[in-house]
Amino acid sequence: MRNDTDTIKDDERFMRMALKEAEAAYAAGEVPIGAVIVCEGRVISRAHNMTETLNDVTAHAEMQVITAAANYLGGKYLNGCTLYVTVEPCPMCAGAIGWAQISRIVYGAPDEKRGYRLYAPRVMHPRSEAVGGVLEDESRTLMQRFFKERRT
Repeated sequence: MRNDTDTIKDDERFMRMALKEAEAAYAAGEVPIGAVIVCEGRVISRAHNMTETLNDVTAHAEMQVITAAANYLGGKYLNGCTLYVTVEPCPMCAGAIGWAQISRIVYGAPDEKRGYRLYAPRVMHPRSEAVGGVLEDESRTLMQRFFKERRT
């Protein structure tokens, strides 16, 4: 039987994988957001922002990872899956998360300017659980470093 300690350890382990994806985005000159989707304890997809690489404003990490997970599972619904993403999803991504019916969303740093909670707090599927603040400092630091370098 799983307990809260096991869940916290799993959340941190999978968020570290999402942070690796964010670092890959950073290295590619992309806004450093990474994501993984886990189903039954296994990572089934991983991705990072690719908006610059693909010249596509919708190529956020969440959109990329949802598409990959749906392809892996062979269906558009991701019930029973958990999405780990380093920064709170924007409203566009939260809408896609809702349509995909992802059961659990775990994010690192909140997005005070463009996060879904500010603009569309009810856009996720009603049965989905959202948890914020997992490895928040690491996620925030990576974002701050990226934008600080861009401004100088």
